[in-house]
Amino acid sequence: MQRLGYRVVDILVQHFAGMRDGPVGAKGAPDELMARLSRPPPETPTDPHALLAHLEKEVFPNNLHVDHPRFFAFVPGPGNFVSTMADTLAAGFNVFNGTWLGGSAAAAIELTVIDWFRRFCGFPETAGGLFVSGGSAANLTALHAARCARLGDRIEGATIYFSDQTHYSVERALRVVGFAREQFRKIPSDDRFRLPLESLREAIRADKNAGLRPFCVVANAGTTNTGAVDPLSGLADLCAAEGLWLHADGAYGAAAIICQRGREKLRGLERVDSLSLDPHKWLFQPFECGCVLARDAAHLKSAFQLMPEYMRDVHRNTAETNPADYGIQLSRGFRALKVWLSMNTFGLAAFRDAITRGFELAEFAERELRTRHNCEILSPAEMGIVAFRFGNDDALQTKLVDLMLRDRFAFLTSTTLKGVTALRLCTINPRTTEDDISQTIDRLEKFAAG
Repeated sequence: MQRLGYRVVDILVQHFAGMRDGPVGAKGAPDELMARLSRPPPETPTDPHALLAHLEKEVFPNNLHVDHPRFFAFVPGPGNFVSTMADTLAAGFNVFNGTWLGGSAAAAIELTVIDWFRRFCGFPETAGGLFVSGGSAANLTALHAARCARLGDRIEGATIYFSDQTHYSVERALRVVGFAREQFRKIPSDDRFRLPLESLREAIRADKNAGLRPFCVVANAGTTNTGAVDPLSGLADLCAAEGLWLHADGAYGAAAIICQRGREKLRGLERVDSLSLDPHKWLFQPFECGCVLARDAAHLKSAFQLMPEYMRDVHRNTAETNPADYGIQLSRGFRALKVWLSMNTFGLAAFRDAITRGFELAEFAERELRTRHNCEILSPAEMGIVAFRFGNDDALQTKLVDLMLRDRFAFLTSTTLKGVTALRLCTINPRTTEDDISQTIDRLEKFAAG
């Protein structure tokens, strides 16, 4: 066990220490990878050290390294070594974190970290939540709680409102909990890619006049496309006046509330009814680490708690908190440990400074891009994201993504903004330097020039 463990740690140290000098990763061809990796399990033992060597050669290089300092695609996952070790401990002890009976100390740690997040977001003491796999599960959990709290089992004629910049996990979650597409109101965003209040107000009024039942608004607290933040205070006022549930998808941006610049951008977040937040993004945790918070934790409990006879010993003491009563999973790992260990190890100021740096790096990237030939900024730096394009040819932007992937020095991805193909840089990795950004833009400019 020790020899194998030391070898695993050596591999991880090599990864962390040598990351900057290595490629940003690779995307393997399906036929080639399956030919090398698809094989039946052996009947007899295999030396695990030989298997580790196989993983080093064939598996880890053939993925995109989302923690690489020049990985700017989608939303990077910077991770950190302390949290990596926390995951090792959680897996090694095989902690069951579904009930207080099965994992009382794990539940206590999770409650502690959830309370940290509650305080960061300015939620009242009635608030609570739990760790989930990521933003998709967090949005699903929150929207099911919203449905139960406001509609019960009567969802006919209910309508839900969000902008065209909302993450697709929201639509998928709504479909899972029983809503049909015709109940969605996807409202065109404004020139800053935010949900426009007046358009929302008109849509709600029209649905009420048609005899429908508006019940929920989904706000963005940092979109994937541009980092845009919807007008949270105005939305909270409107939802309070109309009696609507307000959910904020903060999977990308909500964690920024721990720093001053984030608090300014996210003003009004403390007033939402529920919130998704992904520590594996802007709190630098390894996958999987998402979180859902509700302003009143009782809404989560009433939506999810069931008490079958084989769980009678779990529910005998009402002073105990069972995480499984607040979400979908009974079998749950100890996700909170990595957040607890890393925040205690580094201190909150280090996380605050790292998030602030994400803002600053995007602003640096925007300044660099504005000096480059034939480059247009489509969305200025916002919450660690800047969107742009070289020239006016949509096909060129896609070609640039493919050229960067083959080049392997850095990677970014494209999206569509108001019908136009755009490139985007997401700069939340604290390992990233200004030189990384400049060299990446140098390559883009060179490739664009042909």
